[in-house]
Amino acid sequence: MWSFDPRWNGIARMAAVFALAGLTAGCFQPLYGQNTLASVGKAPVADRLSAVDVPPVDAPRGTRLARVGSQVHNDLLFDLTGGAPAAPPAYKLAIRLNATVQQVIVDIATARPDIQNYGIDAYYTLTELGTGKVVVIGSTFARVSFDIPGQEQRFAGERGLRDAEDRAAKEIADHIRVRLASYFVAGT
Repeated sequence: MWSFDPRWNGIARMAAVFALAGLTAGCFQPLYGQNTLASVGKAPVADRLSAVDVPPVDAPRGTRLARVGSQVHNDLLFDLTGGAPAAPPAYKLAIRLNATVQQVIVDIATARPDIQNYGIDAYYTLTELGTGKVVVIGSTFARVSFDIPGQEQRFAGERGLRDAEDRAAKEIADHIRVRLASYFVAGT
């Protein structure tokens, strides 16, 4: 009668795992790579991202949302071009923002908020300039929290809100950049 040594069972399993990993290793490609299969016959993703024109975000002047919109605009421009000069525009990205502030924890003795959430909802459309066709419609959001250290420290509370706005703006810009990059690679 033939018997199988149990020590070989673990080795056989590991060999099967490595064989499957080796077979699927060719399926993964870097998103921003120069010579990927998805970019055959097309410009690299970084070049296509730098051809996106980002006009300033429309928000009422002098409001907190206008400053946040400017921050989203600047972060997105840097993310799309990498700090280099932009390519001639082939696409136009329109962004609309809504902001909210919600109280999370309220001090029961003073009825003042201790921790608040700042949120941004962004709605965007990417339009191809050559045809005028809208190719991407999407939305994203960011929620960040900040604390208010007390009623005597009003400046610290304002600074916490401003830092929360900046963090949320950076997160929105990152989400939009990733969505546009996936469109330029996959076409959907």
